[in-house]
Amino acid sequence: MRIEHAALYVTDPESAKDFFVRYLGAASNEGYHNPKTHFRSYFLRFDGGARLELMQAPGALPCPGYGHIAFSLGSRAAVDELTARLQSDGYPVVSGPRITGDGYYESCIEVFDGHRIELTI
Repeated sequence: MRIEHAALYVTDPESAKDFFVRYLGAASNEGYHNPKTHFRSYFLRFDGGARLELMQAPGALPCPGYGHIAFSLGSRAAVDELTARLQSDGYPVVSGPRITGDGYYESCIEVFDGHRIELTI
């Protein structure tokens, strides 16, 4: 068994999609819009096959129930570089880059709607 995809409610799916494409190399579908319900979504695919759905619907707010989504970048240098780039572009660095108590090298960035991403090796 494998997880097929994860999904996030966001206030601006277009901007959220652009973030993941620009900074994390996601490939996006053309998007989906249901004119009857006003639901909108994008499916993003990442290297290795992981998929993320970005959703927007009337009355649906971003859910604070998850902690973060982690992206493996392959090296400390890549974590440092992308963390610096995101910070320079105005995204708040919540923590790191640092070695955590359990031995991970990571940083945590707040990206949009209060959502956080973790950048790790």
